[in-house]
Amino acid sequence: MARRPNLVGLTVLAMLSVRASHPYELHRFIVDTHKDYVTGLPRSLYHAVERLAKEELIVPVETSREGRRPERTVYEITDEGRRELRTRLRELLERPDPDRRAFVAAISLIGCLPAAEAVRALRARTATLEGRIAGFEAHVRELRERDLPDVLWLEVDYERALAVTELDWLRGLVARAEKGELDWPGTVRAELLERVLE
Repeated sequence: MARRPNLVGLTVLAMLSVRASHPYELHRFIVDTHKDYVTGLPRSLYHAVERLAKEELIVPVETSREGRRPERTVYEITDEGRRELRTRLRELLERPDPDRRAFVAAISLIGCLPAAEAVRALRARTATLEGRIAGFEAHVRELRERDLPDVLWLEVDYERALAVTELDWLRGLVARAEKGELDWPGTVRAELLERVLE
């Protein structure tokens, strides 16, 4: 069984790839930008930061205190953390998963990849979806040939419809990226993060 993606850890890595931050600031950004695929806040965020630090994907760079507030440790991403971020994002973009939150997270953080790398991953996903759709359609034909009532295979038709819709959307996204219609500087810009956190 495949391991479920750690969407909180992925988000922390993505945010720290833009600039060093402390967990409270990361929490604020997640809430303010409605990264609703991140659940269990704030506990899940603090656990993710601890795990990533233990794995040396992020490191503490500074601890400070303002007035009576608790101490805040600022973390930054390591080179290994950047490689891990790119690997995880590519995998989530390439491989359709029944848990659609994983793809929502990957699309939300796609700007952390260079455009060409993201497009390659999306093309791989497109090919997989085309194969799945062909499989659904073959299954539907077989069920129709057996004269089974439609009500017995509505779930197959539903899954096919979702895959077709996603495929259409993906093709449009890839076309926009290839035409340069998306503002894609290679990584999420620090200025954007600053604006959101103001």
